[in-house]
Amino acid sequence: MASPFKTSLLKTFRAPSLCRYHRTLATAASYRSFSILNRPPPKYEGHVPLTRVERVALAAGSAFLSLRDPHRGDLIAALGEATAQPYFISRLRDAMLSSPTGRRILRDRPRITSKTMSLEYLRTLPANTVGRTYAAWLDREGVTPDTRSAVRYIDDEECAYVMQRYRECHDFYHAVTGLPIVREGEVALKAFEFANTLLPMTGLSLAAIVTLKKNERRRFWDVYGPWAWDNGTRSKDVINVYWEEWLEKDVEELREELGIQSPPDVRETRKAERDRRRAAKAAREGIS
Repeated sequence: MASPFKTSLLKTFRAPSLCRYHRTLATAASYRSFSILNRPPPKYEGHVPLTRVERVALAAGSAFLSLRDPHRGDLIAALGEATAQPYFISRLRDAMLSSPTGRRILRDRPRITSKTMSLEYLRTLPANTVGRTYAAWLDREGVTPDTRSAVRYIDDEECAYVMQRYRECHDFYHAVTGLPIVREGEVALKAFEFANTLLPMTGLSLAAIVTLKKNERRRFWDVYGPWAWDNGTRSKDVINVYWEEWLEKDVEELREELGIQSPPDVRETRKAERDRRRAAKAAREGIS
């Protein structure tokens, strides 16, 4: 019998509003075909215009290779860009335009890097703040804000910024939910992001479930998958969080504002399971 989570996953979908539908049609209609020999000039620094055949090839190749090596962030980034347009990244941009905070982000265009955000300062903040939670997560996981690739394959310049913003906020999503960068934590966060943003790459990344160990897959379907779907669908659009303005505020206040509940700690859950296995093995050896 299918679990309630699996059933809701098949039935639940956020229908776009009528205005978003018309905006999407206009975007698709303006999508100009071109050939390799007649490639238009870049629309922003680093932009690489692709033909539709090239975009399909990029999506297929990056999807296959990133499944084999989930640690290749460049492949996951390419997959995200190749599958996001013309509809899905425009939908996310429209979600920002519908929010006063989202509109301010689009106007200000802040960036999240080690140059724009002082980790030394964030480490001095009280432990309950968003900034300290973010810095502590980065330190614990051994990553920095500078690991996110620049957007290259999104044609619309404003949508390219939206994708860049989503990409640079990814570690904040990790920090607020407490999910680590181990494969089990990444799959859970991608499920949350898919439910919240509908970006195809986040949904396609769930194929990594097949690479999880048996106990990890069981935990995903029983615990982290239902948590991700429930929190991702009912919480506010996380793309509209102006993280730079929340750094000195209470992280629990932010979770309450967004409507996000923290999932069970993945590392603690894995440790408890290892301890149980060791105890059971010791008991069996003692009996024998």
